[in-house]
Amino acid sequence: MFEIRIHGRGGQGVVTAAELLSIAAFREGRHAQAFPSFGSERTGAPVLAFCRIDDKPIRSREPIARPDALIIQDPTLLLMPGIFNGLRNDGYLLINSKKTPSELGLAGLEHKLPEGHMITVPATELAMNFIGRPIPNAALLGAFAALTGVVSINAVAQAIREKFKGDVAEKNVLAATAASEAARQERVQEIEMLEDEKLETAKIGEEIC
Repeated sequence: MFEIRIHGRGGQGVVTAAELLSIAAFREGRHAQAFPSFGSERTGAPVLAFCRIDDKPIRSREPIARPDALIIQDPTLLLMPGIFNGLRNDGYLLINSKKTPSELGLAGLEHKLPEGHMITVPATELAMNFIGRPIPNAALLGAFAALTGVVSINAVAQAIREKFKGDVAEKNVLAATAASEAARQERVQEIEMLEDEKLETAKIGEEIC
């Protein structure tokens, strides 16, 4: 089973993101469930949603405490205590931001996760470019597909077209596709950067010896 926890704010389509992810999984023949955490739904208030994906029927209905992936739709939530709680040691972290993990003060966490498992994508910027509204959910799902491979970008596009219609759907598909490519490139760059750091550390160790 692969479990995803999505953090965002009211008005950013957090619950819709979980629903779209579950639809994408269904389209690929998987079992999935999506549900929100009950609480304030006013615009700007923190919102939490969950999604589970598995090859067999899912019986658990509990909130996800040990996610395989975290999607952070609003970078201001990075200041919230406990937001990374439970993320597995081999988990994935996707953040909506133009800044790098180091610029966000997350270099330590980045080094704890496997190479290429933590990236940032400017999803709000992509949403504005393609949709004309600062709703980053579709773009982040495209990035999630590229980062994890749990669902394909084609399945994400199918889910978007099932949930929305006409021009709205196509604009969201464009945002998701652009974010998928951006995430793919970002992941490659993160892996290369971490490899360079390892080589530099090893070189310094050899010089000391």
